[in-house]
Amino acid sequence: METKINLPEAEMPTQWYNALPDLPTPLAPPLDPQTKQPVTPEQLEVIFPKAVIEQEMSPTRWLPIPQPVLDIYRLYRPTPLVRAKRLEEALGVKCKIYYKNESVSPAGSHKPNTAIPQAYYNKAEGVRRLATETGAGQWGTALSFACSMLGMECTVYMVKVSYDQKPYRRILINAYGGEIFASPSSNTQTGRAMLAEDPDCTGSLGLAISEAVEDAATHDDTKYALGSVLNHVLHHQTIIGQEVEKQLAMVGDKPDYLVGCVGGGSNFAGLVLPFLPRKLSGEAIRFIAVEPKACPTLTRGQFRYDYGDVARLTPLLKMHTLGHAFMPAPIHAGGLRYHGDAPIVCNLANEGLVEATAYYQTECFEAAQLFLRTEGFLPAPETSHAIKGAIETAKKAKPGESVVFLYSGHGLLDLASYDAFLQGKLKDFAYPEEHITEALKACPDVG
Repeated sequence: METKINLPEAEMPTQWYNALPDLPTPLAPPLDPQTKQPVTPEQLEVIFPKAVIEQEMSPTRWLPIPQPVLDIYRLYRPTPLVRAKRLEEALGVKCKIYYKNESVSPAGSHKPNTAIPQAYYNKAEGVRRLATETGAGQWGTALSFACSMLGMECTVYMVKVSYDQKPYRRILINAYGGEIFASPSSNTQTGRAMLAEDPDCTGSLGLAISEAVEDAATHDDTKYALGSVLNHVLHHQTIIGQEVEKQLAMVGDKPDYLVGCVGGGSNFAGLVLPFLPRKLSGEAIRFIAVEPKACPTLTRGQFRYDYGDVARLTPLLKMHTLGHAFMPAPIHAGGLRYHGDAPIVCNLANEGLVEATAYYQTECFEAAQLFLRTEGFLPAPETSHAIKGAIETAKKAKPGESVVFLYSGHGLLDLASYDAFLQGKLKDFAYPEEHITEALKACPDVG
């Protein structure tokens, strides 16, 4: 049995999969935040390029990947599928465990899969600069990388707690040529208002999104780029699952369980969505989404319309939400600290096609340490949730079954988090029910 299953470069997928035509229940439309009526493409052109808007609403199952995007993808794609034999032996399980290693990208995570096409489409329409938010810094790093490849400027609003916890992400973003601000910042009206209300605010992804959207909407040469949640982002990430399907076929195998961490939903969706037609046709494949107990969007949030950001600038999306005013605890998995999730993922969860579970951060770090000491690689704190989910799934799997999880990013720039873990300084946090109830009161009442 090969340890690494490497797909030949000539076999790299040349199309993205769009799950919208295959959803058992049609996706609820995004709504205008003021009128509560469905958003028109023209309204979105203030912050997005036309090509991205077309993909967001496309009814076409397969979307061609532009050649210039494929050329940049080839810097790191196809990525390896790895059999985690040593982890299997340490657990004493009789199933097979595989992980898809997206950490080999220049940015160290799966995020360039959508950063590259978003930068490409904006560049093609004459956009000079992209503004975005980032939690743990992986998305900000990826967009800065993509902009550097395509000769664009990049502005990143990084959640303040992560900005302070992860200085090397900030340095890498600067090294790629991006500018970065801790959010809340004094650079936008939204940021200044939050600082006036709470000078010690540690920030959230919802707040950083508000700052980036405001930046894009108030500058004619700037558009907004989002690293997760929206449909087009999930489409771009499906190159992951398509490669997994081909790689497993190379060794005569197929998945019984697909496991990924969920913050906004892009890496999880990228892994599982290409297998949706097979699941709908009756194959016994389980999609397992793993999130932190400190931000339990799928496991404890409500499925309803809500704003995607704190300042209520974005369209209303029907999704599982903890309330747009939710201010998460400063756990180290900064990329998983978002109040909502991708509508496509939430739609499938509401249909019972996605199973969600949540863990404390210390047990995820323990799982990451076991992975490190068996497989040798240091995972990002976000990825540690997928590892924990895969371990617990493997313990219950039958002999011969296959568990595949997404190794979404490395943790080499997250060593401060591991230092805190090794010194016993990490604290577990479960979001109190009364806080969820209070946060949900701010959600709009949409019939």
